[in-house]
Amino acid sequence: MVSLDELRFDENGLIPAVVQDAVSRKVLTVAYMNRESLERSIREELTCFWSRSRQELWRKGDTSGNYQHIVSITADCDLDALTVLVEPDGPACHTGSESCFTNLLWKSGTRSDFTTEGLYELLESRKRDLPEGSYTTYLFQKGLDKILKKIGEESTEVIIAGKSGDRRETVYEIADLAYHVLVLMTEAGIPVSEVKRELASRHIIDHKVKQENSIVSEQGTGEAKPQ
Repeated sequence: MVSLDELRFDENGLIPAVVQDAVSRKVLTVAYMNRESLERSIREELTCFWSRSRQELWRKGDTSGNYQHIVSITADCDLDALTVLVEPDGPACHTGSESCFTNLLWKSGTRSDFTTEGLYELLESRKRDLPEGSYTTYLFQKGLDKILKKIGEESTEVIIAGKSGDRRETVYEIADLAYHVLVLMTEAGIPVSEVKRELASRHIIDHKVKQENSIVSEQGTGEAKPQ
């Protein structure tokens, strides 16, 4: 870990901070910190920035209630910029948008910027607009029982492909299953972020369980392992 003394603040005593959602990794905003605001951010585990226009400290959320709970802060290789992973209480932008970055400037016509969240948003639009000729529209029109049946069928296909040892076919079937699970999530109103947070919490629990099992094992054998 680096220390605050190693960071390279600019001539105004500031360092840029790129704030990202800890679950989706979406960039929420870019702001500036000085040493005082950074120390306060670490102490309170809430983002606090330096307002260049008002020339004062401001803690995100004091006005809007949309606090950003800090998960980690990482400096770049030159130690002159930060990424701050947060769990936000609400939108990051004063416009009410989740992110300040909403104005598309350019997009490649040949390369994909696929994300699970992007696919989920597409499925939401299919459910809302129900365009003709869409397989997703067909699933939503048939309803929950049809969606659940497809998940059962695709789960079986994953098992068969996995058992066969065919890597390519297994990947194909897992993708089919993932798609239909996302359709179910859309139908039930369960966002991708909610599932990611559940997985993150299980990772922490799994780590604790492993530690507890190790301690029980040591106590049972009477052996002391190096810590």
